[in-house]
Amino acid sequence: ILVSPLDVIKTRLQAQSNPFPKGKCFVYSSGLMDHICVCENGDSKAWYKKPGNFKGTLDAFVKIIRIEGIKSLWSALPPTLIMAVPNTIIYFTLYDQLREALKNRLKKDDGYIPVLAGSLSRCNSITVVSPLELIRTRMQHRKLSYKQLYLCVSTKVAADGWFSLWSGWSSTVLRDIPFSAMYWYNYERFKKMMCKKVGAREPTFFIAFTSGAASGCIAAVISQPFDVVKTHRQTALWERETLEIPQRDSTSTWAVMRKIVASNGITGLFAGIIPRLCKVAPACAIMISTYEYGKSFFSHLNEKMNQRP
Repeated sequence: ILVSPLDVIKTRLQAQSNPFPKGKCFVYSSGLMDHICVCENGDSKAWYKKPGNFKGTLDAFVKIIRIEGIKSLWSALPPTLIMAVPNTIIYFTLYDQLREALKNRLKKDDGYIPVLAGSLSRCNSITVVSPLELIRTRMQHRKLSYKQLYLCVSTKVAADGWFSLWSGWSSTVLRDIPFSAMYWYNYERFKKMMCKKVGAREPTFFIAFTSGAASGCIAAVISQPFDVVKTHRQTALWERETLEIPQRDSTSTWAVMRKIVASNGITGLFAGIIPRLCKVAPACAIMISTYEYGKSFFSHLNEKMNQRP
């Protein structure tokens, strides 16, 4: 909710300088996870097609509020929440359960436990949500009814098999697994270090917030080349799906990476790092601190309820 306006403004500025044709895909990011959006008809009133004459980020921010109302800054929120809510529930819950299970099994708190738990939980959440992304993108592009959608999906399954519902899974895993492994490893280290420094038994809201922001930034910088490659692969995949364009070029990770370096040099692999950090740092900090606070709140509440006669 808090970082959504950043991406609305970024996408509106992109659409102004380079209008999106019908069927063109772009990536909407909520900070921690990305969602593919498909452009609709030219007469569409979708949030990314609205006309504007913006000179920059601040100018866009002021004009959108003044002309369209403050609600327009959250006009991309519903499709984001459809994907983000189930993804985050599975991701955070599985991480906690796996981390505790590994600690109990190994009888010690090793540094690689957050890496393993973070990677496995992210892989599972991506696997569950990936077919939803395919279905949502199809509905978004063709405005299908649920009956038409069922026929569309069943035809695809009949032609290409059940695994076709997970098209794009490898592209998402490419970026999200390294990010999650580094994020949780650094978060647990920073949290433990700060708790020890202030003498706290469990992380306070400030400790979780600071640790989340710092670990998110580190993970974002290191995984940025994978993020750029993933964006190229995933947008190309969905454009082929929606526009039914036959695949010509190789889409392997290294082929895409070589193509980016050949076109833009090594710096091309770090394109968009500043706006990504601007979203990832607050998103990671807000999500993990509210999650930790929620766990602590309900844990203490349960203790009080259990102590009642």
